[in-house]
Amino acid sequence: MMSTSTLVRSRSCLGAVAVALLVMAPAHGASADGDALSLESAPADSAGARNAPKLFIEGAIGSAQSRVLPGSSDTGRLSLDVSYSGKLGTNWRLVFSDRIDVIHPTAAPGTDATINSLREAYASWQPVGGGLSFDFGRINARSGPGYGYNPTDFFRDGSLRVVTTADPFALRQNRLGTVMLRAQRLWEGGSVSFAHAPKLESRPSADGWSADLGSTNNRARSLFTLSTKISEGINSQVLLYKDAGLSPTIGANASALLSDAAVAHVEWTRGREPDLLSRTFGGPANLATRNRFVGGVTYTTLGKTSITAEYQYNGFALSQSRWAALATTPGAQFLYLGESLRRLELAPRQALLMYVSQRSLWLKDLDLAAYVRFNLEDSSKLAWVELRHHWSNFDLTLQWQQNIGRPSTEFGLLPDRRVVQVLGTYYF
Repeated sequence: MMSTSTLVRSRSCLGAVAVALLVMAPAHGASADGDALSLESAPADSAGARNAPKLFIEGAIGSAQSRVLPGSSDTGRLSLDVSYSGKLGTNWRLVFSDRIDVIHPTAAPGTDATINSLREAYASWQPVGGGLSFDFGRINARSGPGYGYNPTDFFRDGSLRVVTTADPFALRQNRLGTVMLRAQRLWEGGSVSFAHAPKLESRPSADGWSADLGSTNNRARSLFTLSTKISEGINSQVLLYKDAGLSPTIGANASALLSDAAVAHVEWTRGREPDLLSRTFGGPANLATRNRFVGGVTYTTLGKTSITAEYQYNGFALSQSRWAALATTPGAQFLYLGESLRRLELAPRQALLMYVSQRSLWLKDLDLAAYVRFNLEDSSKLAWVELRHHWSNFDLTLQWQQNIGRPSTEFGLLPDRRVVQVLGTYYF
């Protein structure tokens, strides 16, 4: 688990609260090769279609320009990623996913340079006849069609061991799963599932090789999900989430085809819990009943360009006036941003995301992904661009990130003004 100083430093690489590594997920929404109405924000590979291990190695070199110090500092990373999903007999299936990152410089003095992330390790049993399944182990359970923020993704907090990219899809794909028992019943046009995650450890671990159950299983939690295909053009979910010591939270999300070229998505939750400021500094919990909301539209042109506009709202985040008041206490704003990153929460009350992706940009195997995130409270911005060229077993990628804003704004406060890196990924 990352310390507060680690979290603050990592945020300069993250660039968005809802955003470890550069396994570029399929383009989302209407431009995706998969289901445009998927209710999972980071589509995973089909588990049943993969019986051989997937392995790749990735290296990255770059530079980070400091906001306050002259010059720039060099950065580097070497990563090994392995995943497997296959059948064990007639009724059993095994899923395993792990990643090792060697990072320079380390996120904070005294932290490990080598970080192992055990993302998934679980067994699944499905009796003859199908329709019913049981899973047990560490499961990366994701939910919600939002791009940069997912209120209905209830198991997201504490799931990031290391942050090396601002790509929100890659981060959701590569975070730690939660140890849970999950039962699911499927039928034509819908499903119902129940998951329970027990408390296994009390505190996060700073050991780079730890399974870090104290980050994902530090309290008991349960989730009930009802998924329904309302029509050929509308998919929806209703969720009921129970966190130990708190009242239940209700949520819903949906994706809808507006036309052959446009897809809309929406997420909403309402619950009673401590606000983000109380979670940051502890003390008496300021319990309140508030909403979280995401709504967006993706339009895909005939030229394979997808453009998404997404509005994000977090009723538990600070308003602009309360954020400004934090500046009177040295370091308080950094601590608040660190906690928002740890929980993958939206730090401001309101934000806007504009996301663009383009397949076959200029060249057949050259893809573009880019976004700008606007803090609607303090007018600060983060811009991120990725160009990725594909060969049969190798990807070459250029990434650029710019943090823009006045001092004491969300993105103007980050230690790095600009981050540029080049990555090479070899797939075995």
